[in-house]
Formats: sequence, C-alpha cells, structure tokens
Amino acid sequence: MAVYIIVEVEVHDAAGYEDYKKLTPQSLIAYQGKFIVRGGATETLEGEWKPQRIVVLEFPTKELATQWWSSEEYAPAKEIRQRTASTRMILVEGV
Repeated sequence: MAVYIIVEVEVHDAAGYEDYKKLTPQSLIAYQGKFIVRGGATETLEGEWKPQRIVVLEFPTKELATQWWSSEEYAPAKEIRQRTASTRMILVEGV
C-alpha cells in the first residue's frame, strides 16, 4: 500500500533551505520515493490553515518511507532542514 509523507514547512533561512532542496531528491532514489507536491501555491478552502510551504512525498510502502526518513542518505539534508525551517511532518497510508 502506498504511503505519503506530508510536510508543512515554515522556512526561516531561505538561502540555507535551497541547499536542502538540492540534496533531498537524490536521497529518495534508493527508497523509491517521489515528490507529488513540492512547494506549489496553496489556497485555504476551510479553516484558518495558512501554510507557507507544503510538500507531499509518495513511497510504495511504510517501511521504505520510514527507512528513508532515518537513512544516512537523507541525514545531511534533514540536518539542513531542521536548521533552516520549522516543520510538521506526518506519514499517511493511502488507499
């Protein structure tokens, strides 16, 4: 079953975050992850949610998604993201 990692990002250091954006795609390859949404324009339809940036990743399994998140390949990018932005991240199973 496909799973999705959904991330709400508030960037505090735009220049530093650019380095994160360059490193992340390569880290996904071994885990069969791919971007579904990567920072496009958002429009609030209900409620008070006004995210700055939304990212959605798709993986074929939960195991691959969690392995990617804790992988050596992603670690350098993760460190940059955690230093340059505040995030909320969830993993959601698909149908």
